[in-house]
Amino acid sequence: MGRSFASDLTTEPPNNIHAEQAVLGACMHNDKAVDAVRNLLEPGDFYRPAHETLWRAFLKLRAAQAPTDPIALADHLRDGGDLSRVGGVDYLHVLASMLASADNAEYYAQIVRRKAELRALKATGIRTIQRAVSPGADPDEIRTAIEEDVRAERERALASGNSRLSRYMVDGWDFVTKTGADKEPLWGTREQTAWASGESLMIVGAPGVGKTTIAHQVVLARLGLQSSVLDLPVAEGKRVLYLAMDRPQQIARAMARLVQPHNEQHLRERLRVWEGPLPVSLDKEPDLLAELAAAHDADTIVIDSLKDAVSTLVDDTLALAFQNARMRALRAGVQLMELHHQRKASADALRGQRPTLDRVYGSTWLTSGAGSVLFIAGEAGDPAVTIHHLKTVTGEIGPLPLIHDHQRGTTHVEPTLDPEALVRSAPDGLTTRELATMLTGDPNPDRADTEKARRHLDRLVKKGLANKTEGSAGGTGGGQQARYRSTARHITAVS
Repeated sequence: MGRSFASDLTTEPPNNIHAEQAVLGACMHNDKAVDAVRNLLEPGDFYRPAHETLWRAFLKLRAAQAPTDPIALADHLRDGGDLSRVGGVDYLHVLASMLASADNAEYYAQIVRRKAELRALKATGIRTIQRAVSPGADPDEIRTAIEEDVRAERERALASGNSRLSRYMVDGWDFVTKTGADKEPLWGTREQTAWASGESLMIVGAPGVGKTTIAHQVVLARLGLQSSVLDLPVAEGKRVLYLAMDRPQQIARAMARLVQPHNEQHLRERLRVWEGPLPVSLDKEPDLLAELAAAHDADTIVIDSLKDAVSTLVDDTLALAFQNARMRALRAGVQLMELHHQRKASADALRGQRPTLDRVYGSTWLTSGAGSVLFIAGEAGDPAVTIHHLKTVTGEIGPLPLIHDHQRGTTHVEPTLDPEALVRSAPDGLTTRELATMLTGDPNPDRADTEKARRHLDRLVKKGLANKTEGSAGGTGGGQQARYRSTARHITAVS
């Protein structure tokens, strides 16, 4: 028969004496081994008390820039009255005979550290059982105690050298070749990326302009129920966790417009929804996002909305705390979409003005940490709105005139101001200035607007949807502007 659960609790706690001896032996052979593992181990991580005493001695010797060989170590322990307690000179020679090199010390230290963490978790489990069987046990109090114990252990791990100093450390080559690796966008193309892998997407706008409507379409695309949103492809994910903190009933009604009965099993398996406020704001518990994703096996989290996830959005300190939570989730491989609000202002003051990042409500650090910021401009409930790309990943998207179908919960790009449609409808083609005038409605577009128009046209050329004909020399302007004409292949494809 196998061991009983009760016997497992009373057996010797997890430990690896040989790994502890290997670490200490390596430190005797080379004092540099102390430097290699001192950020991984605390004295209490050693199971055998004699080994804890020896490790403290190594740290003191190294701090004094003294050698750590058996002779120096024995002299230090003798002066402190600890030599006999650790087994005397004979035991020091046993450790020195260990075939452990300084190069392997870190590996053995990792073993020691894992065993120490398991001992701590086992102790938490034993305390939980003792609380559960005590007279008058209260389940809520026990759960609270468990959370406090686990949180204390987590904080100890984060504060330790193993986590605090090495958790996110990579070498320079891996940083350049892997961290910044060229990845396919989550939403968009390589030339026009609305949402990049490993970076958060923030969708901003006034209440009622369609932030949630667009977010829901992207969510369904992440679930594999559609392939694109606003004519931009969306990469399918694994599972979405939707934090419906802001009016969950209204969010449910909005999403119901897009869902059909045959989607039931799909949504049951791949969509999780958190209704109402989080147990604690993200600025107070920065690991919460990553933990929620891990608990529900989600690779994508939608925060609806940001004001409900942070204590206050105007405080720079709390905004930086949220950025910490954001980065911990992204570092754990979780993709983030955040719905947010704009600053309050009168319609007259904003009429005719293109939005800028300072129109986003709250501390500037909120948008500084976001990878991409999309701003929806329009009136509440109006089917016609415009989306602006205020913070770009690659090429700028839009401005795009959008039409919301409020009955179906869908959105499409209004073709009358789509650069592709405008070039297609111009028999003699368009110059960058002419396209800029059409897009802005200004007969004298500024340099920035003209440059955006040029990028739109060059992207059409790159896709094979337009040809570029250079202007001829002459004239007071130093030459005629290049003209962009729709390709025959493009005309055939849409006819």
